[in-house]
Amino acid sequence: MTNLQPPDTLNEIGVLRRREIEARVLGPVIEALGKEFGRERVIEVVRETIIGIARKQGAELAAARGDSSLTAFSLATDGWRAGGALEMEVLEKNTGRYSFNVTRCKYAEMYAALGMAELGAVFSCNRDFSLVEGFNPEIELVREQTIMQGAPCCTFRYRMREERNGE
Repeated sequence: MTNLQPPDTLNEIGVLRRREIEARVLGPVIEALGKEFGRERVIEVVRETIIGIARKQGAELAAARGDSSLTAFSLATDGWRAGGALEMEVLEKNTGRYSFNVTRCKYAEMYAALGMAELGAVFSCNRDFSLVEGFNPEIELVREQTIMQGAPCCTFRYRMREERNGE
């Protein structure tokens, strides 16, 4: 049996809406499986699965764009903000660096409203590092804080690895 699937077009409904649908399904599944097998272990398996999915989605995104540069990645992040899902302050954007702070995150608000605040990082924030790794392993993300962890903003600092080595 082959693992060929049609292209993933679910982000067309908006990434925020997609994450809500996923959370409304995964949250109760995690709770039920957690009672049976232990919640911590179930969350760890879900975390690792989502990391793998995000890495694959990053590779597919680069392939669909035909460009795996940091500039192409910065343009691909527009879907994250669709419908006002994120309010961002761009600090730096060039071929070697893309830095911004998220000052409002409707993803965090949505998970909290669903009573799944602790799962928000697993379902969403967890994806960021592996998505960019799949998109281009030469792009590095440094993020020191997130709104979902209680910080006032999320700090996203993407850079090409040679930028780091050239400092």
